[in-house]
Amino acid sequence: MTLELTGLMLYSMWVVLGLMGLSFLVGLYHSLKAGTFSSSLILTYLQDLLFYVFPLFLLANMTSLDPTGWILLIAYYVGALGVVLKYLASLKK
Repeated sequence: MTLELTGLMLYSMWVVLGLMGLSFLVGLYHSLKAGTFSSSLILTYLQDLLFYVFPLFLLANMTSLDPTGWILLIAYYVGALGVVLKYLASLKK
């Protein structure tokens, strides 16, 4: 099996990773500005990669196993939308 990020799946992954990076940079800026830099910022970012991005890659990889062709796509897009909304809410506060 190979990783299949096609069409909107690729763009949604770029949005997810872009918002994660932006959130990381904003958090890094705030921690450096306050002078309270700790490794928990980096560890939280790595944990989010494991908890949010890795399952999306698994869903993208399993789309060839879906007999209907749309059930796992819907799960992928709902998951990506959830991650995007989480990071938009965290950037807002």
